[in-house]
Amino acid sequence: DLSEPFVEAARYLTARTGQDGSVSFETGSALALPFKDGRFDAALLQHVAMNIADRPLLYREIRRVLKPGGKFATFDVVLNSGDPLYPVPWAKTPGESFLLTAEATCEAVEAAGFGTLVRRDDTAVAKAWFAELRASGPPPLNLGVVMGQGFAELTTNLGRNLMEGRLGILTAVFEAVPRKAL
Repeated sequence: DLSEPFVEAARYLTARTGQDGSVSFETGSALALPFKDGRFDAALLQHVAMNIADRPLLYREIRRVLKPGGKFATFDVVLNSGDPLYPVPWAKTPGESFLLTAEATCEAVEAAGFGTLVRRDDTAVAKAWFAELRASGPPPLNLGVVMGQGFAELTTNLGRNLMEGRLGILTAVFEAVPRKAL
């Protein structure tokens, strides 16, 4: 994560759950990962890509740090139809948001050296979650605790964007294709 406070919180929570010997967190840019080529078997992006303008570089960097045959999973917000309403959790204005359609996302990932294993539209699942949240209210411990009072408006707009078909949710798994020798 780019945010040291988020990394510190992750380290704290991981230690509290006794997993600090199994998991580590680093502060850094997803466009210049501080790891050697081919270091990892798997990578996961969850609600990250819409913050990054240079998607080709993002996906090439993920491919760089994965071993051949390594898996890359993403669970991200994608553009469907129409202009999203702002602010949303990742951006206050359209100029801070870098949404792609599910199709464009998959094309960019494949161009970076991946083959698609699974591609699923999970928008209906997200809509059901938002409907339940609206009916029951947020749990006492939620992202609003970390992100502040304005988080309710951000979440409301995200839910409305999903309900109105402006945004969707892409779940996909890709495999790092072995690089050809030059």
